[in-house]
Amino acid sequence: MVEVAAAVLGAAITVSAMGVGALGSRGREGRDALIRLASSVDNVAERLEQLHEDIRADRKEYYSRLNSIEQRVARLEVPGPHV
Repeated sequence: MVEVAAAVLGAAITVSAMGVGALGSRGREGRDALIRLASSVDNVAERLEQLHEDIRADRKEYYSRLNSIEQRVARLEVPGPHV
């Protein structure tokens, strides 16, 4: 009977030690996932900032071209009597 109780107690200790080990492993996996997620978010933020700067530069170029075209058209329009 004592042997059975010792075996049950040993099994309980083994199971609890495995649970503590798994809990530590889950914590490490969670931290690793959080680190990967944070670095991914930083990468996306950098790319969005680059995209925003590119859009700003394109918009500036488009508006300068439109302004130039508008000035050319204004020079071509001849004021005078309309028929």
